[in-house]
Amino acid sequence: MHAESHSQACNTPATDALPAVAALPPGARWRELLCAGQAIRFMLLRSHRRSIGFRICEDGLRITAPVWASLKQIDDAVQTKAAWITRKLSDWQNRHAALAAEPDCWRAGSHFPYLGRPVRIVLAAPALYFSSHTDSLAAISPAPPDSLYLPLPVHADSASICKAVQVWLQQRARELFSLRIGHFERRTGLRVRHWRLSAANTRWGSCSSDGRIMLNWKLIHCAPDIIDYVIAHEMAHLREMNHSAAFWHEVGQIMPTYEQARTRLKQHDPRRLPSFDPSLNKE
Repeated sequence: MHAESHSQACNTPATDALPAVAALPPGARWRELLCAGQAIRFMLLRSHRRSIGFRICEDGLRITAPVWASLKQIDDAVQTKAAWITRKLSDWQNRHAALAAEPDCWRAGSHFPYLGRPVRIVLAAPALYFSSHTDSLAAISPAPPDSLYLPLPVHADSASICKAVQVWLQQRARELFSLRIGHFERRTGLRVRHWRLSAANTRWGSCSSDGRIMLNWKLIHCAPDIIDYVIAHEMAHLREMNHSAAFWHEVGQIMPTYEQARTRLKQHDPRRLPSFDPSLNKE
């Protein structure tokens, strides 16, 4: 990534603590600058890195700055890279707008995410099946061009295709989440009293004080380690109903490599995953 010079001045004061559209990482905040009348909004994080970093992610522009950098230094860096930032944010917004406006994403040959990888839809199959059959979450992650074969006619409408994919995904979610819960129970001695799928718009999982866990079925779109992290997170609440240091120690006991998956999960938003029929979300 390289800086591009420009002649516009950023001289309007920045605003802090803007309302966020997605959950903020710990210690992060939103800021906004006006550069020649155009707002540049970004998530600001602090770290022990040596320089100011710029990244376009699922939330838009994310800037990671050294703990010693002043807000003026950060704003000046944004000014220096404003041309690059504006172009990249425009591309990002166009991609999201195109996805939101796509009228026929459920059709033969299109793809949907499954365990972090794209899966192709194939119609006119004699029976519903997936081109990779295993029962182990660790071994089931598909590699393109794996396909889901649906017993639907080649002229099936998008609603029928969407319904068939949703039913299959929810079935896989029940099977795989159950396998991983059992895996962690055997490793830790913890016992989940009851668990079920949820279809929450903004939450990946929850755990009640009586030991009941809910897992968002759309996690099945995510990579296996992300699924494991969410399950480990909720199971840690069986011992610590908070997010204290003791809680995160418990998460680490359940899944020692959770931090990387946790970081990757923050780049996902359930609201940006494929849309499905809400009437099929009931258990």
